[in-house]
Amino acid sequence: MNLNATTLTIAALFFSATMAFSQPEAPPKLTIDGYVKDLQTVFVFNAKSTLGDIFIYDQNQIHNRINVKWQVAPSLLFKVDFRNRLFWGDLSTQSMIDGLDTANDYFDLSIGKSNDKGLAYHAMIDRLYLEWIKGNWELRLGRQRINWGISTVWNPNDIFNAFSFTDFDYEERPGSDALRVRYYTGFASSIEVAAKMADSIEAAVIAGMWRFNTGGYDFQVLGGLVENELALGGGWAGNIKGAGFKGEFTYFQPLEKKKSGSIAATIGVDYMTGKSLYLSSGFLFNSNGATDGSLASLFDFALSAKNLYPYKYSIFLQGGYPITPLLNGGLALIYSPSKVHATFLNPTITYSIAENWDIDLVGQIALEKEGKTFRSPIQAVFLRVKMSY
Repeated sequence: MNLNATTLTIAALFFSATMAFSQPEAPPKLTIDGYVKDLQTVFVFNAKSTLGDIFIYDQNQIHNRINVKWQVAPSLLFKVDFRNRLFWGDLSTQSMIDGLDTANDYFDLSIGKSNDKGLAYHAMIDRLYLEWIKGNWELRLGRQRINWGISTVWNPNDIFNAFSFTDFDYEERPGSDALRVRYYTGFASSIEVAAKMADSIEAAVIAGMWRFNTGGYDFQVLGGLVENELALGGGWAGNIKGAGFKGEFTYFQPLEKKKSGSIAATIGVDYMTGKSLYLSSGFLFNSNGATDGSLASLFDFALSAKNLYPYKYSIFLQGGYPITPLLNGGLALIYSPSKVHATFLNPTITYSIAENWDIDLVGQIALEKEGKTFRSPIQAVFLRVKMSY
């Protein structure tokens, strides 16, 4: 795959717009930062809980991110971020590389290839936008993250670029090729309108949001068109006796006749004790989810704001504690009361090696109930070393 002519045209438009909006009040300021990560992964597939049915796959990834900001003028910012990854191991196939292209939005801003012998690469422009800020106005055009979510784990309000909790190695989260305009009506209130690029109404996402604060709570209300469905939602964030209290919901009504609507809603509470123990909990209701699906649903469902987890009901519990000032441990659990009692365990250990160096040990364990006992057909262990610059 190659960067097409459309990509080059967009780049030229960005450059032209940058020059057009340039102001002589202050010299341009360029900043560059990023990180390099090495991620070692071992996947274990245990088909029938017997030694003869265990398959082990090894995978390695070197991930370099380059973030570039150019403050063209006091009111104008140009940003471009590059995500470059090199893979080798049992899963470095062309089909895997093709799957990574789903992170592209409207424009194809990526290149990738596999030799199907265990070596592959993938590079993409993950952010590319112009941002203009003047007074209470803020305008951003290009590939960006439109972050409308409030809750910690699941975000039904994230109608532009939903993300998965299990994708822990993508801290920046997906972006959209879009235009976003925001007007601040007060210190903690704003009106925002955004439109995602699309070729048809069936693929379009056009919506508006109103944020405001009252009674010590932040509220938001949104409405719009999401891929041929009308969407109406809202959310809140506040606290109850020192504990964070958040929630959000979105109702989707298809424009096509004879299709019923759906709703995704979540609520969560988090709390930090006096001894630095962090506790978090949440609940997700997904009317599109299943109650009789298999454990395989965890890995092949179509992620979107109206389908954030494949089961109808899901419960989230998490705890984290700083064992030492440099060493942190945590455990997260997601349980779905479905036919197989799907359970996802996520233990983590993080150690700060030096000021810009971190090492993480992450586990992902999928469990299902078989008869009267639980078994784990899929496990994964990740060892990640990260150097920021």
